[in-house]
Amino acid sequence: MILGILDRAVQGKDITPEEGYLLLTATYPLTWLQQAAEELRRNLVGEPVSYVVNRNLNFTNICEQHCGFCAFRRDAHQPGSFWLTMAQVAAKVQEAVAQGATEICLQGGLNPHAQRQGSTLAYYQELVATIKAIAPGIHLHAFSPQEIQFISRQDGRSIADVLKALQEAGVDSLPGTAAEVLDDEVRRVICPEKIDTATWLEIVAQAHQMGIPTTSTMLCGHVETPAHQIRHLHRLRELQKRTGGFTEFILLPFVGAQAPAMLRRRVGRAQPDVAATLRLTAVARLFLGRWVRHHQPSWVKLGLAGAVQALQWGCDDIGGTLMEEHITTMAGAQGGTRKTVAELQAAITSIGRPYWQRTTLYQPCQPGVELVA
Repeated sequence: MILGILDRAVQGKDITPEEGYLLLTATYPLTWLQQAAEELRRNLVGEPVSYVVNRNLNFTNICEQHCGFCAFRRDAHQPGSFWLTMAQVAAKVQEAVAQGATEICLQGGLNPHAQRQGSTLAYYQELVATIKAIAPGIHLHAFSPQEIQFISRQDGRSIADVLKALQEAGVDSLPGTAAEVLDDEVRRVICPEKIDTATWLEIVAQAHQMGIPTTSTMLCGHVETPAHQIRHLHRLRELQKRTGGFTEFILLPFVGAQAPAMLRRRVGRAQPDVAATLRLTAVARLFLGRWVRHHQPSWVKLGLAGAVQALQWGCDDIGGTLMEEHITTMAGAQGGTRKTVAELQAAITSIGRPYWQRTTLYQPCQPGVELVA
């Protein structure tokens, strides 16, 4: 039975949620799973492994929510809180472009004080305008569905209005974060204040319909079960069939070293379970099939060695240079906060695969972005 499921997946046929669950839970040689994921990866995208030169820019960690897995958020006057000025944002963008970045990934906490003349949207528009004024050609990968809903709620505007305003200001794509696990049973435990599953899917679908691509993610390895994991993947696949707007899938294993005590104790593990993450990586490749061509591990969470392993379980992209990473590092991740292009290239060639530098949207990278004087 398992070999039949794997064979159909490699042929590019959709496997059912029940079959995906079996791949995650049944006892069989996991080399079968690994080989199938690698064969499908080769069929869809070949041998080359891509990377992007980008900067992660978290503009504030002040947040009104209290997610059970988050060690990043702070209250406004709490030690360790920060909120960058526009001048600081501009300086970070200039530094990134000078180092060859083609993308800025911009996300922050839900800071209720982040407004301009009583408008939250106006503040976010100013953030975007500040970045684009300095580097008009930079790809701005900005604001999760949770942030979009936050702006909408704060200003009493529709999701479509918020997305349109940000798109016109210069947002090019959205990170598909805040998905965590797309199952409300899980969300009630780990992030009860966050948007529910239906709202996340609605916001992402709206973005895709407006021509704004997004990534897709899953936070795994905490309280969710294999049934929850497959449900999540099935919801992503069904949405992708309708919109085609996902550029990639990224598996984000839970890091618990500095996470809030309640969830940390419940999970009972400080760092990701690499073996379980690799099995889910392969199942995600097979389940999402031809619908999502690109799969990326998190070197921040798994470490670079773990990410290289994931490249041998169905992944074809190693992510970005990031230049600075705070959210996972503050949770106690050991993967580091930045990687050089040379480090990413060396990691890829260590397993005998060729590399290529991509844009955010998986096009060959053109000459660097220019700064406005």
